[in-house]
Order: sequence, then structure tokens, then C-alpha cells
Amino acid sequence: MGVGTIARRYAGALADVVVSSGSSEEVTAELNSWNELIKSNQDLRSAFSNPSIAHLSKEKVLESLIGKTGPSQTTANFLRVLLRNSRLTELDSITTKFVNVLEERSGKISGTVISARELTGEEKESFKNSLLEKTGKEVKLEFGVDPELIGGAVTRVGSTIFDGSVRTQLDSLREQMIKS
Repeated sequence: MGVGTIARRYAGALADVVVSSGSSEEVTAELNSWNELIKSNQDLRSAFSNPSIAHLSKEKVLESLIGKTGPSQTTANFLRVLLRNSRLTELDSITTKFVNVLEERSGKISGTVISARELTGEEKESFKNSLLEKTGKEVKLEFGVDPELIGGAVTRVGSTIFDGSVRTQLDSLREQMIKS
């Protein structure tokens, strides 16, 4: 089973708990903080991922950190489950999937738009409205610039890619000319 599938299962289970308790924003913020803590501390990351370190020692480290940071009971228990199942080092992907699951359940999805140049506010709004029509869901978009696209844009929403870049159109045209 791939890491993405495993992350989605943990994320879905946690989402079930936080949605029913109404603590999704609190737990999301706490998981993001914990994720940053683990990502930014090489010694901590190494300790949790090293199989030669006894599980009991890892539990002591985790409990000490929980005591110092004071997360909610839900977050603390979730971190304990991840440690018990040797998944704490996958907190980054689990947190990302968790946010995605919460967005999906609330009728929102996230995506990215990469264009050849910086888009105006009007163009960004046009992208959002177009994707709302296509998906039927509110789309939270992040925008980026890649001058190699020459023109147009590449939009990724979930696992769907809408490629309207001039670069891709030129590549496609070149392929057709070679085949003819």
C-alpha cells in the first residue's frame, strides 16, 4: 500500500473525529505546527525514523513534547497512534491529505494555476469562476508563474490537469508534423 493511500486513511479517520467534535480548525493548526516542528528539527526527525531507537524511548520523547506544547486531546491521541504505528515521520503527507479531506467534505477543493506571466485579479477570479462551473465546488487556488510556458496556463485541481499552455500546444503541433 502506497504512502498516499495510507495517509488518506489516517486523514479520513481523523477528519471523522474532528468534524463530529467541531474541532477541525484547532486540530489543523496543531498538526501544521507539529509538522513544522518535526520538519525543522533534524534530530527529532531522525529519532522518530530510526528503527534502532527503542519504541519506549520514542514514546518518552513524544510525551515530553506533548507536555510542553499542550495540544488538544484529539491531536495528542492522533500523534500517539501515528507513533504506535510507525507513521509519525509521514505527518507531512497525512496533514496535507487531512486538509484535502476536510475541504472535500465542506464542498471545497484546492488547486494550482501556473501561468506564463503574473495574472491580474480579474483573471484570477475568472479562473475561480470557470473551475466552479466545471467542478461544482468552490476552488481555493494558488497561483504561480513559469515563463517557460510561453503563454496560457496549466491548472491542476486534485488529480485533474487542464493544460492550456502554448508550450504544450507547440509540442503537440510538432508531434503532429513529425507523424505526417
